[in-house]
Amino acid sequence: MSAYPAFLVGGLCVVGGLTGFVRTRSVPSLVAGVGVGLLLLWSADKIRQGAPNGLEGAFIASAILLLSSAPRFKKGPVPKVLTVTGATTALYYGNTLYAIRNSRS
Repeated sequence: MSAYPAFLVGGLCVVGGLTGFVRTRSVPSLVAGVGVGLLLLWSADKIRQGAPNGLEGAFIASAILLLSSAPRFKKGPVPKVLTVTGATTALYYGNTLYAIRNSRS
């Protein structure tokens, strides 16, 4: 299990939320981007430390990113990238969680 996907996507979400706000004064972009980004960065730090709940946090934040961007998929390149990124990280952390939970049984 690696914290790198969460660090990368978290950083991109924070930068994207700030960029969306600066360009269009979009408060939802700011709140969603920074909120999901900070949750991913927190989760990545927990994963790196080996602390509990890091994988769960990364999975939940990735699912939020996926579910919030999927309805806007056809509206342009940014929602497409967000949807694919959310799906990829959700699959990665979901599979990791599944493998860990099944190895304990």
